[in-house]
Amino acid sequence: MVTTRVEQRDVPHWRSGVGTVQSLQSTVLRPQVDGVLTEVLFEEGQKVRKGQLLARIDDRAIRAGLGGAQAALVRDRATLDAARSDLSRLQHLSSDQLVSRQMLEQQAATVQQLQATGRGNQAAVDAAQVQLSYTRIVAPMDGRIGLRQVDPGNLVRASDTQGLVTVQQTDPISVVFALPQDALPQLRQALAAGDAQVQALDREGGQLLAEGTSQVIDNQVDEASGTVRLRARFSNESDQLWPGQLVSVRVRTGQSKGALVLDAAAIQRGVQGSFVYRVVADGSVESLPVTVGEQDGGQVVVHGELRVGDVVVRDGQSRLRPGTMVAEAKPAAAPAAVRRGAAP
Repeated sequence: MVTTRVEQRDVPHWRSGVGTVQSLQSTVLRPQVDGVLTEVLFEEGQKVRKGQLLARIDDRAIRAGLGGAQAALVRDRATLDAARSDLSRLQHLSSDQLVSRQMLEQQAATVQQLQATGRGNQAAVDAAQVQLSYTRIVAPMDGRIGLRQVDPGNLVRASDTQGLVTVQQTDPISVVFALPQDALPQLRQALAAGDAQVQALDREGGQLLAEGTSQVIDNQVDEASGTVRLRARFSNESDQLWPGQLVSVRVRTGQSKGALVLDAAAIQRGVQGSFVYRVVADGSVESLPVTVGEQDGGQVVVHGELRVGDVVVRDGQSRLRPGTMVAEAKPAAAPAAVRRGAAP
């Protein structure tokens, strides 16, 4: 027979669900000007930094337009300077009553017109500079590049809906998942206390992928399923989480302090409920009813007459009856912490 001992420790309370990994920010890079895509400066799948140059669009026509607008601005500024000089002379002559008031007013109006023309030309220069900046496509954030949709040499247009490529923020990253609505009170309390720890685990083997925290609870319960959605945030430097990936999720909603815990394998279930076989002083076993509480990996919280240090059979119970003598009752090693942290 294999036995184990009853232990006492703090046991976290977990609620489990299934979630989908989502990028906190995803951007489709689309051209904002028409032109030929002349250069692509990224590799598909690579990580990029905010502001990194990713592609160029042919800018020759826009540069020519910018040069024309700048030349017109210089010309009009020179004309305005000359008109202001003329106005200054007329104002001086007007004080000596050597020119008519009408000539003075006409020159003042000319200056105002030239000022307005200059502002229009400055706006044209600014607009051309903005258009020129659109020929340089840069990363809007830190993230990972997806598959390229357009090859160099193709004509791209601002009206294109497909886009050139998608950039996804992958660190930090989020997981959106749902839990039953009866977990809401504990979830809100844990979130308010800053203790809403979340674990993301592999769907196949239950391997821990990342640990994060609950970020927000949705503002309504899904009437059809009776569940509420949550978003958790994770650091993802090692890229264990991938946008679109399905993961198992465990949320910590509290803990039982100083709880009695036992290997889950020791729990037996009968007609009258759960029970364990406890080894007594003379080496025989007795059947002892227990109430099973929270599960933490390979161990469960138990309530009843058990005490810390009690020896309980955890393997081979099918051959036992109350009063059966146990040939060997050596406690088995306690499950490792990583095992307790695995998916229930």
